[in-house]
Amino acid sequence: MAETPRRVGLFVTCLVDLFRPTVGFAAVKLLRDAGCAVEVPAAQTCCGQPAYNSGDRADAQAIARQVIAAFQGFDYVVAPSGSCAGMLKRYYPDLFKDDTAWAPKAKDLSERTWELTRFLVEVCGVERVEAACAGRAAYHDSCSALREMGVRDQPRRLLATVAGLDIAELPNRDACCGFGGTFCVKYGEVSTEIVRRKAAEIQATGADLVLAGDLGCLMNIAGRLKREGSTIAARHVAEVLAGMTQGPAIGEPED
Repeated sequence: MAETPRRVGLFVTCLVDLFRPTVGFAAVKLLRDAGCAVEVPAAQTCCGQPAYNSGDRADAQAIARQVIAAFQGFDYVVAPSGSCAGMLKRYYPDLFKDDTAWAPKAKDLSERTWELTRFLVEVCGVERVEAACAGRAAYHDSCSALREMGVRDQPRRLLATVAGLDIAELPNRDACCGFGGTFCVKYGEVSTEIVRRKAAEIQATGADLVLAGDLGCLMNIAGRLKREGSTIAARHVAEVLAGMTQGPAIGEPED
């Protein structure tokens, strides 16, 4: 008897939905190639992280309830973002720790939530991808993916199988890019200095591309590189792994 496919609910994220839908399409392709049955619940919204980080627990809880309801019934919930996945997995349980009705539901969602590349490697057992991307790429580890979701080696293992791609490691690869969601708005000068240092390290590698698993980081880095006149292209790791690199890079105008 054939094995029943894993039923995966894709949490698209706001930035992907509004600024880079290609990342969502790439995630769907990668998950389907890995044998998953993928659905994108239409009722999903923001994960609530901006409200949560700003101390607005009431609005964060209202958003979280809607997300929890939208993703009921799936075997797994997967996001192409360590930041949003981290919100669902790490902070939803905290939001409802004193709510006897919603605490079990938040815990259940938390236990089913994964970041995309870690899910592909550790749950689906994906060892290689059939993709090609000629060039040298610097890989940026987003803070949330690294520290909240345990993502470090998984994307590198998959990228190592992309034909023609050479990965350059940054000297301070664990360092923040300066985005931090609302941090870059509240502390603009500090954020700018952090991303300036990150951009300098990326340029020093001689890379043609900068890759990451979080769109917020990539948009921040791409903006800094562009202001400095760099031609380094920014792309989400899912786009490269899925072989979907034909269109404009992040921050470049659409045709």
